[in-house]
Amino acid sequence: MEKPMTRENGADSTKQMPDVASNSMVDHIHSTLDWVGMSEIHLPARVSDTLAGERPVSTSIQAYVNLANPDAKGIHMSRLFLMLEETFGDHSVSSASIEQLLRNFLETHEGLSTRGFVQLDFEYSMRRPALKSSYSGWKSYPVSIKGTLCEEGMRIEMYVEVPYSSTCPCSAALSRQLIQEQFRKDFQDGKVDAEAVLEWLGTEEGIVATPHSQRSVAQVRVLLDHNEGDAFPITALIDSIEGALKTPVQTAVKRVDEQEFALLNGQNLMFCEDAARRLKQAIDPQSCYKDFWLRVNHLESLHAHNAVAIVTKEVDGGYLPIP
Repeated sequence: MEKPMTRENGADSTKQMPDVASNSMVDHIHSTLDWVGMSEIHLPARVSDTLAGERPVSTSIQAYVNLANPDAKGIHMSRLFLMLEETFGDHSVSSASIEQLLRNFLETHEGLSTRGFVQLDFEYSMRRPALKSSYSGWKSYPVSIKGTLCEEGMRIEMYVEVPYSSTCPCSAALSRQLIQEQFRKDFQDGKVDAEAVLEWLGTEEGIVATPHSQRSVAQVRVLLDHNEGDAFPITALIDSIEGALKTPVQTAVKRVDEQEFALLNGQNLMFCEDAARRLKQAIDPQSCYKDFWLRVNHLESLHAHNAVAIVTKEVDGGYLPIP
């Protein structure tokens, strides 16, 4: 005999399931919370870039709302997740889609929340040409896009990391001194023949010292004017950073490219202070960045520690110059 449809066997679609978060009989501490939500949400998305157009990326997302109602036990986390999938499944990641997402967060948490936040972290791949040869290769840059909707309005921020090479000016000067001393020793008879010097310069015995250099990283955070457009200046900001520093790390290279890289390092000796000032000079005049915070990290080859410099735009109420 066919079993009748009852509440117990799950056939009644009107069955009321318990909502512990909203209607728990267990007492709780009555207090507000700054942020509640989820992190490490992995979703595919499409990002709009001002120069490169729309690109697919694989994101790791954080999504939060505040809990402004001290009498509520919790928020509706599943709603955050579903709205993320719906928004970035139908639309590319842009200033407009982020703002709409956060407004939906608050609309579905009416009476609970007054602020919304989302952050998308992803690797942004760009094909970069070699310095001299016809080679090219893909290089990935860590990028974050962050949106905050609160009582003061909408705030859109972007963060990028750019690796580059830095050669120490002090080490270069000390190396030149040793080369001069070696030259005086090898040519102490005072008879200097141009061909002999040319040959000497191509030997390890002649160039007895070389300056130390290291892979370095520029971390740059900018506050965007989201009213200027929906796309993000990811490529433009990375180009500005690499153009200011002039020694970006390379992908596929031939010897002619490696030699050009050595030349660029020799022509752009810099302490971390020099690198930070170069970046400030490049980013500060650009009106699309309402504020910026930047940190350069020289991963020293001489020391076991790193050399660091930090600088901000220094606007009222802007980024704090903290590590």
